[in-house]
Amino acid sequence: MDERISSLQNPRVKQLVKLRDRRPRDEAGVFLVEGYREIRRALERAVPLAELYYAPEWFLGENEPALLAQARAAGAQLFELTKETFAKVAYRERPDGLLAVAPQWRRRLEDLTLPAAPCLLVVEAIEKPGNLGTILRSADAAGCDAVIVCDPVTDIFNPNVVRASTGVLFAVPLVVAESAQVLAWLRAKGIRTVATTPAAATLYTDADLRGPLAIIMGSEQYGLSEFWLQQADLPVRIPMAGQADSLNVAMATIITLFEAVRQRS
Repeated sequence: MDERISSLQNPRVKQLVKLRDRRPRDEAGVFLVEGYREIRRALERAVPLAELYYAPEWFLGENEPALLAQARAAGAQLFELTKETFAKVAYRERPDGLLAVAPQWRRRLEDLTLPAAPCLLVVEAIEKPGNLGTILRSADAAGCDAVIVCDPVTDIFNPNVVRASTGVLFAVPLVVAESAQVLAWLRAKGIRTVATTPAAATLYTDADLRGPLAIIMGSEQYGLSEFWLQQADLPVRIPMAGQADSLNVAMATIITLFEAVRQRS
C-alpha cells in the first residue's frame, strides 16, 4: 500500500520543493522528473527512480496506473498526494499528477562509445534551461551520437531542461566538460569541428558536414567564445535576410543539425 501524504508540512513535500534549486539537488545527488512522458522515458531507459509521487485528481488520461505499476516493479517507492499537496510540489503550471526523483549521473568524454563517423553536438555556455532542453530534443531527433555541454551556465538537471527535452535527457548521451578538454579530445579522435557564427564567410549549406563531425553552438547572448572561433576547423553561418543578425540558439541548432542529416543521408 502506497503511503498517502496530505500535509503541506510533510518533510517529503518540503524536500521536493527544495529540489527545484540547484544546491539542494547537488547535495542530494538527485533531480526532479515531472510528467507522464518524461517519467515513461526514464523508465524505458532503466533509470532507477528512487521515489514517485502521484495525485490521481490531476491525471490527464488512463495510462497512469500502468506507469505506476511499472515504476513500482522497477523499485521506486510510491507516494499518493492530495490535489493540493501535489500542486505545492509541482513546478508545472498545469501538472499531470506525476513527479519522480531520479539520481544524477556524471558521464565523462572517455565513457562515450562512438561510431566510425560520429555526429556530435557541442554547446557552449547555454544560459536558458528551456533552450538546453530543446537542443537536447533536437539532437535526439537528428540522431546525434552525443551532446557535449561546455562551460555550463545552467544545470543540466534543472527541471526546465528535463521538461523542454520531453525526457530525451535520458536517451541522448550527455557529457559536461571544459572547452579545452573537449577540443583536445575531439582532435585526438580526428573529429572535425564546425563553428557557427554570423561573421563566417561560408554558408552552412556549402560546408561539408559529412564524416566525423562536431557542430559547435554558442551562448544566447554572446555566441561562441574566441576560443572556439579561433580553434574550430571551419566557421559557418546561417544567412539572415532581415534586420535580426542571428537566430535563437535552439532554432539555429535545429537548422544546422538537419542540414548535416541531409548531407549524411
